[in-house]
Amino acid sequence: MKTRILVMLAFSFSLVAFAQKNEVKAAEKAMKSGDAAMAKASLEAAASTIDGADSKIQAQYYAVLGDAQAKLSEFGPAIESYKKVLSIEEASGKAKYSADINQKMQQMSADLVNAAVDDNNNKSYTAGAEKLYMAYQLRPQDTIYLYFAASSAVNGKDYPNALKYYNELKDLNYDGSEVKYSAVNIETGEEEEMDKTSRDLYVKAGTHKDPKEKTTPSKRPEIIKNIALIYQQEGDNEKALAAYDDAIASNPDDVNLLLNKANLYYSMGDKDKFKEIMGQAAVMAPDNPDLHYNVGVINMEQGNMEEARAAYKRALEIDPNYINATLNLSTSYVNEGNNLIDTMNELALSNKRADIAKYDELKAQKDNLFKEGAAILEAALKTTPEKESVLEQLRNIYGALGDNENFMRIKKLMGE
Repeated sequence: MKTRILVMLAFSFSLVAFAQKNEVKAAEKAMKSGDAAMAKASLEAAASTIDGADSKIQAQYYAVLGDAQAKLSEFGPAIESYKKVLSIEEASGKAKYSADINQKMQQMSADLVNAAVDDNNNKSYTAGAEKLYMAYQLRPQDTIYLYFAASSAVNGKDYPNALKYYNELKDLNYDGSEVKYSAVNIETGEEEEMDKTSRDLYVKAGTHKDPKEKTTPSKRPEIIKNIALIYQQEGDNEKALAAYDDAIASNPDDVNLLLNKANLYYSMGDKDKFKEIMGQAAVMAPDNPDLHYNVGVINMEQGNMEEARAAYKRALEIDPNYINATLNLSTSYVNEGNNLIDTMNELALSNKRADIAKYDELKAQKDNLFKEGAAILEAALKTTPEKESVLEQLRNIYGALGDNENFMRIKKLMGE
């Protein structure tokens, strides 16, 4: 009885193997006739049992399935099928299909990249990103495709996939820098970029001179920065801050990373941290007027007028025509004067001699602060090409001072 059962089981397995071979042959025949859909249907009929087949039938099955899927433009599934063939044959040591599969994968990768270029030219960025990512899956050694996939996903505002691709690049320690080779064409006098072999041949032949080699900057800081920006875009501020820390650690001389981190703190309402980091950035780039201006803005918001004025003055030393720094420097005096008005109004209700004296003292302080603000703008009028905003603020100051002569002079300059 036991012998009969073993024979029957063996016979059952042989029937399954026979059925698998028939389905694969039917699929191959359908592919030869150009009917990829029929080929795929034939193979799907054997899908439930193929994992139990021997390695030779498995490799054949997935090779034909991959061809059918590729023909039907099902590139993702085709890639998986082709990779199964390579895995099966590597494990078995029998590489009947591997060379052909590798060639097909290389061609599919090139086709996908070309299609992705068309997608991006047509602003179909998300579709282009998907194709570039599949091209990378086909040829993992070409990590540049993964980098372009991430960039395309960002352009398409597909931030979840962009983040996925950038994190893969980060985990791969992708650098992206490369050596560019060039030489000057003696006939045209123009510098031409080319591969190293061609460059060396042209120089040796005497048609080119002055060979140069230039290494492009690493893309890693950009990748980590983009990870942070996407986390910020998606509202995950803690991960964004951690990503900025990674980016700054990998490229400590990039002041823009500090600015991005500072702006994130500002958007989170942490103005003290914003000011701290902006101060660091100003030290790192002392000749950047925007940094000093922003340090001035946050100090003025926090009521630190002397620090604000010092920052605005530094910005104007670097760029004397920095109109916003001029206006804010003037405003810092006007605001300080305005802060006295509430106290003055309270004193104005009193008939006490001491209160009247105090009122007169504060009014003199206020007027002097306003005049200081006006003097800054009058000086700017002599040099700045952007006079309209300066004139408007001057008019308002002279109006508040009750200086009718200067008020009318400024109105005339404004054409009113």
